[in-house]
Amino acid sequence: MGVYHARVTTTLSQTPAQRRVAAWHSTVMLKAFMAVSGLVMMLFLLVHMYGNLHVYAGQAAFDDYSHHFRTLGEPFLPYSGALWLIRVTLLAAVVIHAYSAVTLWLRARGATGGRGGWRYQSSKARGGSQRTYASFTMRWGGVTLALFIIFHLLHLTTNTISPGGASSSPYLRVVNGFQIWWVTVVYMLALIALGFHIRHGFWSAFATLGANSSVRRRQHLNVAATTIALVITLGFLAPPFSILFGWVG
Repeated sequence: MGVYHARVTTTLSQTPAQRRVAAWHSTVMLKAFMAVSGLVMMLFLLVHMYGNLHVYAGQAAFDDYSHHFRTLGEPFLPYSGALWLIRVTLLAAVVIHAYSAVTLWLRARGATGGRGGWRYQSSKARGGSQRTYASFTMRWGGVTLALFIIFHLLHLTTNTISPGGASSSPYLRVVNGFQIWWVTVVYMLALIALGFHIRHGFWSAFATLGANSSVRRRQHLNVAATTIALVITLGFLAPPFSILFGWVG
């Protein structure tokens, strides 16, 4: 009771500006930031997955699609202007997502003396520990994805890493790389981690935004989370394995 009274007194003694700052750094707001930034990245993944499927249409179609992003918005935007707006927005979403995740984790650790929280307690999980593999791997799955994104950018965006041979053609960079079995395996493992991350992240994002307020909504949310995770994972895996087995390229 004394701690609660001290918190109320501290809040009342703050100026409106201080209360606004405190609200922006509150746990509730950080969870909202994490949810919205995650959904922004998920939208990008769907568009990116659609773009990757152009590999089935051949080199001209794939390279033309890649070039189209650089001319998007002309003449209202400069060359590559829209692409840089997408990159900046995506980078901001990644930074906000990572900052919110780390901050919330540190707060949970601090509140429990470094032991972590007992979450999702129910009649089936009386220990209160996380039950699903997707939720259990969220933290390290995020770290794995961060490392993979760096490799992915160096491989297919900057052409710094060139397994199979460097090329100015985006199509040839993709085909040359995925003809090597270990490159495909690396992408497969990363995409499996991505699928688990999306499965729990999608559910958590909409739960944070209030979409799990009833049993029926929770059921629909579970189906939607599983569906979107499978669509993105399989959609990204299809081109690498098609190239590896010689069905494309």
